[in-house]
Amino acid sequence: MDAEGAVPVGSVPTWHAVLAAVLVTLGSSLPVYVLGALSVEIDRSLSFGASALGIAAGGYYFGAAVSSIPLSRLTERVGGGRVMRVASAAEGVLLVLIATVARSWSVLAVLLCLTGIASGAIMPATYLFLARRVPASSQGRAFGINQAAVPLAPLLGGLAVPFVALTIGWRWAFVMAGVLALVASVVVPASLSTIAERRQARRERRVEPVRVAPLMALAVGMALGMFAVSGFVAFLAIGAVHDGFSRAGAGYLVAAVGAVAVVTRIAMGVHADRRDEGHFPVVAAMLTAGGIGYLLVAVASAGHVRWLFAAAAIAAAGAGWGWNARFNLAVVRAHLHAPAKATGFTDVGGRLGGVLGPVVVGQVLDHASYDVAWLVMTAAAFGAAGAVLVGRHQLARGLPAGPG
Repeated sequence: MDAEGAVPVGSVPTWHAVLAAVLVTLGSSLPVYVLGALSVEIDRSLSFGASALGIAAGGYYFGAAVSSIPLSRLTERVGGGRVMRVASAAEGVLLVLIATVARSWSVLAVLLCLTGIASGAIMPATYLFLARRVPASSQGRAFGINQAAVPLAPLLGGLAVPFVALTIGWRWAFVMAGVLALVASVVVPASLSTIAERRQARRERRVEPVRVAPLMALAVGMALGMFAVSGFVAFLAIGAVHDGFSRAGAGYLVAAVGAVAVVTRIAMGVHADRRDEGHFPVVAAMLTAGGIGYLLVAVASAGHVRWLFAAAAIAAAGAGWGWNARFNLAVVRAHLHAPAKATGFTDVGGRLGGVLGPVVVGQVLDHASYDVAWLVMTAAAFGAAGAVLVGRHQLARGLPAGPG
């Protein structure tokens, strides 16, 4: 055991650690993305409009935002694996409850908020878990594969439209998601250090504070980037139907968007292992390219050009949603003494962006058009790129650590 109470690298096979992180991350991501992919069917069942859908999806991100920092501090104390097991089990139970007791919009919204709280614990826990269990030379790949689980969620949600929602009903999709989260909880390897041993190790070492100023700028960048992509994914299916796609076709488009983001995140992780620095400029470039993709979606929506809509949506997802693993790896590398705490801080930005994205886009759709909504996402993506570069500049200047 090292000075931080971490499990020595190699104590469990790397593939086991990565598999556990992927399954737990996937389970924590499914609630909101299954909601987005099945939005047409759920709306037909529970009868609520675009703004209500946005608020329900935003509730998931709100729950994650308020829990991220306090639960990341808890994670540093008790260990990533323990938090992953408990939170994933809670996520599974909540997903099954959505399937069985959500008979109104209000119940659905409350349960989604609770799944968000569990997700707020899971994400920093997986970053700490991978940082301690995977050798540094393979962490780019590990982070890429792990973060690929997030867009894998809408891919599965998209496929659930023709194969589950339109055959046996949307509720069964949430049952299946809940079972997956429960299985993920079991797959997480046992912790090899006790909580008492971790506490003793923390007392014996100097706990360095995280650097708040750069993290604030990076959190703003993540907030704007996630604002764009959460609004995009939440309303892509229903927006595609509005522009002339069939319901099954819209589901396949959501699945394609998820598949491209999965491949991009893994590729970016592999690329990250080949270089020691320069990750944040790559993230900024990807956000900029994503903004261009959203812009082309707006053009296609205004002209009702379905082939351009599909191509631009897929391109926007590849660039505008493929940067997260690279971003989180860069934050961890800059804060190796407290990876959960640092990513918990930036994750608040991502979660708040996730709250505002669906809510704001839902309001825009209630008062304007889909092409205007896509333009709002364009502006957010460009702003995110600028904020990431500001945070990177502050880190490069070696600003003094903050009190956190």
